[in-house]
Amino acid sequence: MASDKQDKQFVTEITPQSEDFSRWYIDVIKKAELMDYAPVRGCIVFRPEGYAIWENIQQEMDRRFKETGHRNAYFPMLIPESFFQKEKEHIEGFNPELPFVTEAGGDILEERLAVRPTSETMFGHMYSKWIKSYRDLPVLINQWANVMRWEKRTMPFLRTSEFLWQEGHTAHEDEKDAREETMRMLELYRDFVEDFLAMPVVMGQKTPSEKFAGAVDTYSIEAMMKDGKAVQAGTSHYMGTNFAKAFEIQYLNRDNELEFTHTTSWGTSTRLIGSMIMAHGDDRGLVIPPKVAPTQVILIPIGPPKMRDMVIERADALYAELKAAGIRVNMDDRADVRPGWKFNEYEMRGVPVRIEIGPRDIENGVCLLASRLGGDKLTVQLDNVVNEVKQLLDDVQKGMYERALEFRASHFHSVDNLDEMRAQMEEKRGFFLAGWCGSEACEETVRAETGATSRNIPFDPQEHKSTCVACGEAAKHTVVFAKAY
Repeated sequence: MASDKQDKQFVTEITPQSEDFSRWYIDVIKKAELMDYAPVRGCIVFRPEGYAIWENIQQEMDRRFKETGHRNAYFPMLIPESFFQKEKEHIEGFNPELPFVTEAGGDILEERLAVRPTSETMFGHMYSKWIKSYRDLPVLINQWANVMRWEKRTMPFLRTSEFLWQEGHTAHEDEKDAREETMRMLELYRDFVEDFLAMPVVMGQKTPSEKFAGAVDTYSIEAMMKDGKAVQAGTSHYMGTNFAKAFEIQYLNRDNELEFTHTTSWGTSTRLIGSMIMAHGDDRGLVIPPKVAPTQVILIPIGPPKMRDMVIERADALYAELKAAGIRVNMDDRADVRPGWKFNEYEMRGVPVRIEIGPRDIENGVCLLASRLGGDKLTVQLDNVVNEVKQLLDDVQKGMYERALEFRASHFHSVDNLDEMRAQMEEKRGFFLAGWCGSEACEETVRAETGATSRNIPFDPQEHKSTCVACGEAAKHTVVFAKAY
């Protein structure tokens, strides 16, 4: 009995979600060794387990970018302060968060250099040098980089002073091409997050007060966490000619006339890691979708010491077979750790599938598969184990998406006025669909009264609202409101 309690130590050391969701989150990411706090304010260290998740996200997303004609480049992380002055709305949006380098080599710099919060200005400067003719367009460049925004309130992976991301910046001949690019990348994000991370999202347009600083229009995908809060999982912006005019990105058109380019920008970040954890995790720890999991299968040989060599030999062969099939598999053959401890450890770490194999299994030509999603165990033939594992990984991936979709559906509410919204938010968690007249004052009233912000104006709302939730006047838009990270 004592050993059972010790084996479950991984679970008992995690705060239940129902007790304190934020504490649960911190417990899980630290227990699973995804990160640690850095000695620099607001920054974290990505430990190998956490960085491996980002590598898988990066590799798959990068593949999709290149399939749509984009190429990678790298731009400096230090940006002259004067660049930000060229686009006033942009600097006003970022000014409170900008850290500056003021001294280098023992000398005071003639011009302060901002540590990159985003790279529109640097891309704009370089594009003005590279783009001269319509023949140079479109320019489709993505950058994988780190950025710095001096956040006052932080949450590992979701909001930190330094974070990792990708930012795409493109230039086009006209508005039509630029808007098509904006929506193409938004759809790419939606498909990636739903297919690869198993998180359903709401696609829509940001309200003017929530759009990106300097953009004409901003679009987002919004995901629901298990505490009902929203995470903005990705954004895509149509910048119009704002940055082209600020940085003089002009080209000779097909009639030999000088025109400004139309530009876009779009980005996702390591907050995808945090949102994936919050959308899928449970009181036992992480639940990681197979497609993104660094370890898809953990193989655990079990049995008495006298039969250990025989079991390990067969497990080694099974490991090699799975690895040759392209499955990300690890084997835990530690002799000084009980199987029960291992089971709980890898459940906490969110490994999608566990394989158990012992002497009797080998004798019968079988092994045991266990799913992290439901915990069900399945006995399969060793000569068909690769196919069975692949099928189970597919089932777990689909099951995770379906479970997240069901959770969102049961936490998506419709409200008609502020009193109803306030009352429901006191009792329920989730997203709230409401009408909005288009007034920023009404949007601010909702935030002040409920703590919820407008997430986006969904492209395909469940219903269309006719009156504004705040003032009761005719609604121009149907909006998703929610508390958010």
